[in-house]
Amino acid sequence: MGFQAAYCFVLLLCTGGSLSKPTLRKERVVHPDPPLSDQLHEDNQSFQYDHEAFLGKEEATTFDQLTPEESKEKLGKIVDRIDDNKDGYVTTEELKNWIKRVQKRYIYENVAKVWRDYDVNKDNKISWEEYKQATYGYYLENPEEFQDATDQHSFKKMLPRDERRFKTADLDGDSAATREEFTAFLHPEEFEHMKDIVVLETLEDIDKNEDGFVDQDEYIADMFSHEEGGPEPDWVITEREQFSDFRDINKDGKLDKEEIRHWILPQDYDHAQAEARHLVYESDVDKDQKLTKDEILENWNMFVGSQATNYGEDLTKNHDEL
Repeated sequence: MGFQAAYCFVLLLCTGGSLSKPTLRKERVVHPDPPLSDQLHEDNQSFQYDHEAFLGKEEATTFDQLTPEESKEKLGKIVDRIDDNKDGYVTTEELKNWIKRVQKRYIYENVAKVWRDYDVNKDNKISWEEYKQATYGYYLENPEEFQDATDQHSFKKMLPRDERRFKTADLDGDSAATREEFTAFLHPEEFEHMKDIVVLETLEDIDKNEDGFVDQDEYIADMFSHEEGGPEPDWVITEREQFSDFRDINKDGKLDKEEIRHWILPQDYDHAQAEARHLVYESDVDKDQKLTKDEILENWNMFVGSQATNYGEDLTKNHDEL
């Protein structure tokens, strides 16, 4: 079957599908963003929390080994990247987006690792045809090797589903994904404009009677394979109560798309937004609610560390420049 079919199997599992009934509890909830740092947010004692939020933990440690001059020079280059519209100002929104991107760096690194497997013509975009051929090409060219009904159903289901998701991620509609668009395709739960697709795919996975809703039995069956005549574990009984008391908001005995959204995409405190507002407030000398590069560099030690602010942590690992 090779890489293509194996990857499709992995993709199937990652996107919520299943080739067999689950025997263990399945977690559908997309967990809210974790705290930006393990450090306490105590600016009167240390800016370490701010450093890790702004740079990421590993990169913050790298800055701690630089001279103040080197730190400020690198910070200036970062500021240019944060200023998305190149108007010479960093807004709270731009700063929030930067912090979120830093905290999700592992996702972009994962996309970078698989990029060349799909970008066959090396034009720095991945077309839908390139992706389809790389992922489903073997199946499309050798359907006779997929005689198992479950395998056939899985491939036939996933191909149009992937195409629909690809088109949603392809914001400019040119049938070719940039790196950002391809990241949204592979990790839709991380992008606001992809949330409807996450909800729809979850509904399609669980809604076995295809009535457009998730009833309690479907909700439980997605988590637990009940042996005939055997007792339900306590956690299943608790989940039934959760369904009735909290998931089914309008108490009609089933979950619609909006209730599914509340379940799998819970609203939570936006750590990145709070930190962006904090950094702007602390650095905004003229109080116009946005930052110039000079304002950021003037307050550079809140954004990044250096040898001058390092508390003696020994570093042996080298890191690439941001």
